[in-house]
Amino acid sequence: MPTTTPPESGHRIALAGEDVSFQLRRSRRRTIGLTVDHRGLRIAAPLRARLGDIEKLIREHGQWVLDKLANWRERPPPEKFGITDGCVISILGEPLTVTVTPIGRARWQFACQRLHLWPSASVNAGQLLEKALREKARSVFAERLAVYAPLLGVSVPPLRLSSARTRWGSCSHHGGISLNWRLIFMPMAIVDYVVAHELAHLKEMNHSPRFWSVVERLCPDWRARRLELRHLARQIPQL
Repeated sequence: MPTTTPPESGHRIALAGEDVSFQLRRSRRRTIGLTVDHRGLRIAAPLRARLGDIEKLIREHGQWVLDKLANWRERPPPEKFGITDGCVISILGEPLTVTVTPIGRARWQFACQRLHLWPSASVNAGQLLEKALREKARSVFAERLAVYAPLLGVSVPPLRLSSARTRWGSCSHHGGISLNWRLIFMPMAIVDYVVAHELAHLKEMNHSPRFWSVVERLCPDWRARRLELRHLARQIPQL
């Protein structure tokens, strides 16, 4: 991802009589972008963009911002996934049956299309499931990086798992790649798209046409996969 500065908090603006706070993040981008999600209004702006120009753009899109904020406030909170013996979750596009046996020390084991959980008094089934899926994610992501990196002629980068709610991956200027462990809930084709996206940043640390041409070398149908990612993101279980 492009170089960014730490987010600036404490910004506020009046829109149609409503006081709206927003978070501002500057980066090496050319345009000002507005995003509204569960965290509120967020602005991505060029490093040298004037605050006055940023606020002018927000006002021009004021009704859109207010409508989006109202929509998020009215949304019911996502239901937590109920982990019970015999429940089924989708992992890498395939069904995985979870068995829960509360006995002995906390541990887990993958076996064919099953994940066996043995929670304990100190580690419940939800915590154990997340630990198991994180371990699975690290193994799968490392394998996919090892497949795609040589195709770009780059070394396999160090991998870090992230827990971001709305960001699926990032690439640092030091060459390390972070991937969201929740990608494990996506089909392998989507995982490969995110892997290709982040590896492409090792060649182009931006989102220019040249960057997307690198992505296309690894993932010719990246547009369709990106749309599917956005659709499936709404269906990820909340552990």
